[in-house]
Amino acid sequence: MGDPTTYHFDLDPALRPEHAPLEERWWPGIRDAALKASSARIYDPIKGVRAVVIHATAGGSSAGAAGVIFDGKASFHWLVPDEDEPQHGQFVWATCHEARAAWHVRNSCSHPAIWGGRGRINHWSLGIEVVNRQVRTDAFSDWQVEATAQIVRYAWAKYPNLRHVVSHAMLDPARRSDPGSLFPWEQFREAVLDARGDVVPDLVAGAAESEAIRPSAPFCMVV
Repeated sequence: MGDPTTYHFDLDPALRPEHAPLEERWWPGIRDAALKASSARIYDPIKGVRAVVIHATAGGSSAGAAGVIFDGKASFHWLVPDEDEPQHGQFVWATCHEARAAWHVRNSCSHPAIWGGRGRINHWSLGIEVVNRQVRTDAFSDWQVEATAQIVRYAWAKYPNLRHVVSHAMLDPARRSDPGSLFPWEQFREAVLDARGDVVPDLVAGAAESEAIRPSAPFCMVV
C-alpha cells in the first residue's frame, strides 16, 4: 500500500514518445456540457500544459462520474471505465476538450515539486478520472492501469512541456486521497516510462524528415 500524497514522478524529455495513439470516444452529449463546466486556459493550450493529474472517482460507474460535468460542478478530460462496464478493455471516454481548463483541482492548491508551486493548476494541467470505489473490494484492473498510462503517453507525445504526473492527493492532501493507497502507482509509473515506446506505423515513418523537405515555391491562396 502506498501513500497517495507522495504519488508523483517527472517525465524525462529524452524518453518522450514519437507516437502514442489513444483509443478514446466522446461520452454521448457531453461536449457542450463540458464547455460550460470548464474555462478558457490562461496559458497556451499546447505549450502551457505542464502536468497530468490522476484521480479516482470514489464511485462505481462512469455515468455517475460524467454526471458531475452535466451538472456543471466539475470536469476532467478523460474517464477510464471500470471492469464491469462494457467499454472496459476497449476505449477511454473523452469528457472535456483538451484545450479547455477542466475543473478537477481547486484553484488554491499547489505543491512546490509541481512547476515550482504555481497555483491555478487547472489552467496548465490535464485531468484523468479512473472509475474506482477506492475500497479493497474494488481493485484497479490491469487494463485500467495500462489505459491510464497510455493517456499520459499520448499527452506526453503531444505536449512539449509536459513534465509532471501527480496524484490529486498530493495536490490537495487535506481534502483528497485519490487515486488512493490501493492504486498501483509503481506499476503505472513503469507503464508510462516504458522506454520501448509505441510502434510508429509504417505510413507515419515513411514521411520525410523536416530537414529533407525543400521549401516550396511562393504561391498565392485565393479564398
